[in-house]
Amino acid sequence: MQNIYKDCKVLDKRAIDKFLLSEEVMVENASFGLYRLLTQLTHKKSLVYIVCGGGNNGADGLALARKLHDDYQVRVFMANEPKTTLCEKEFFRCKNAGVEFSKKLYPCDVVVDCLIGSGFRGEFDAEYKKLIEAMNAMARIKIACDLPSGVSNSFKGIAFKADYTICMGALKLAMFNEWCKDYCGKISVADLGISRKNYEVSTNFHLLEEKDLVLPHRSQNDSHKGTYGHLAILCKETQESKSGASILSGLGAISFGVGLVTMVGGNAYVPCELMTSSSIPQNTTALAFGMGAGDVNLQDLEQLKSYPCVLDADVFYSQDLKKFLDSTNTEHLVLTPHIKEFTSLLRICEIADLSVDEVKNNRENLVNEFCTIYPEITLVLKGANTLIAQNQKIYYCCLGENNLAKGGSGDVLSGMIGALLAQGYTPLEASKNAVLAHSLASKKIKTSYGLNPKDLIEAVKYL
Repeated sequence: MQNIYKDCKVLDKRAIDKFLLSEEVMVENASFGLYRLLTQLTHKKSLVYIVCGGGNNGADGLALARKLHDDYQVRVFMANEPKTTLCEKEFFRCKNAGVEFSKKLYPCDVVVDCLIGSGFRGEFDAEYKKLIEAMNAMARIKIACDLPSGVSNSFKGIAFKADYTICMGALKLAMFNEWCKDYCGKISVADLGISRKNYEVSTNFHLLEEKDLVLPHRSQNDSHKGTYGHLAILCKETQESKSGASILSGLGAISFGVGLVTMVGGNAYVPCELMTSSSIPQNTTALAFGMGAGDVNLQDLEQLKSYPCVLDADVFYSQDLKKFLDSTNTEHLVLTPHIKEFTSLLRICEIADLSVDEVKNNRENLVNEFCTIYPEITLVLKGANTLIAQNQKIYYCCLGENNLAKGGSGDVLSGMIGALLAQGYTPLEASKNAVLAHSLASKKIKTSYGLNPKDLIEAVKYL
């Protein structure tokens, strides 16, 4: 698990004050991070363009140019005159070292984006937009320094599309917005003269990694199916219900270690792996509800009060949901909306009345607001980069492939979370591990378009 930060200026200042690092030392180390990556990706004598702004991001690029000068064909394009003291110094050093400056951009092997850093706010003017479009089209390999230019919390659709992004010092929150998955490429972190452990401080934002996954391993030999929990999936016998969704949820649960799964209610054909019942079985240890449920009322929701429970899909359009959340013990609940369902949830809970795009553009703040009002609920906001939030802590999972954009994949996830709840995991741990496993299983599907939810269920079994 890695830490993520909204702003690293405080961390930079702390490194300077506590470890007596100078800004020049930090620029030197930042440029070494870029240098190491570039030398791994391409051969000597490659043509490298470094596009620099007038700030400290530009200083990093100029320091890189100085290091590459002897072994590579380096061209520096200055989009602005140097403005900061550091940029002026590095500009002077490059000039004295004989680095070549260019007034035009040409096709090349590598382009390095040192135009603007993570401090950018606002919108590009027409000239900058044209420059970034040219940078995106000119090179075989595209590298961004700290953050691709244009990627920020106020992103407007024009940004450098990097193959590789090297964050300076620590991961930046802006790069984990939904749209940024198409712009940041492979992300790494360069240290600035001290280890990340010494540079970083505690934070409420974290990036989940493959190594964080804890699968529901069975170590007890003297056991039976009841040892591993019983998940009941509530179905509805209504015209609006879609029973296939709840069946996929049940099959997802079976694949993730739960001992028993019962479909409660409903009248559809049920696969032989799943049991059926007209009421919640006595030995139930967790519930799942909402997948294909159709219209959901307060009476439906009242059944959930005594159990750990994952709520999905149609639940988030129920006008009775706020009344239920305000009147029950919510520490046992996991909510798993996608962005459209989250928009409805916010409206019903009287937190925000916004469009889907407005919610998507302000995800973190709205997730924090929801979790401030309902601090005990575990919220899983599904998307290209899925958020798992509880209280003020947010965990990001960016490992899922775009093949998950397929009807039924979310139903499988709800079953996997329910399976872990039934086995005794806390709601937060159940959510983190199920989301990780679900994402990693998507990588085993070899096409971007061909995922079948049942293939995903099979892949989960062999992680």
